[in-house]
Amino acid sequence: MAGLFTGSPKHEAPEPLEGPVVATIIGGTIIWFALFLVQLPFYGWFDDHGHTWWLWTCLAGGGLGFIGIWYVRRRDAAIKRAAADGAAAPDPSATAE
Repeated sequence: MAGLFTGSPKHEAPEPLEGPVVATIIGGTIIWFALFLVQLPFYGWFDDHGHTWWLWTCLAGGGLGFIGIWYVRRRDAAIKRAAADGAAAPDPSATAE
């Protein structure tokens, strides 16, 4: 079993998928907060049955979603800046002499 993961890979890893990352994180954050708000009126039932962690999990998901939104927006801006800088920079190999 130890030799199962040794050696070189048979093929190269695929490129990472890029999509609407910011919209996906915003949507997920909204869903987490909506789930928290929908469950909030039933706090007594959750407390009686020992399931208050469901509420706090949704609240934590929404809170972490805010961190995720901040992160992916900065990442997206940095990618766009790098692409703009790369397009604006002259090619150093074009001026050979």
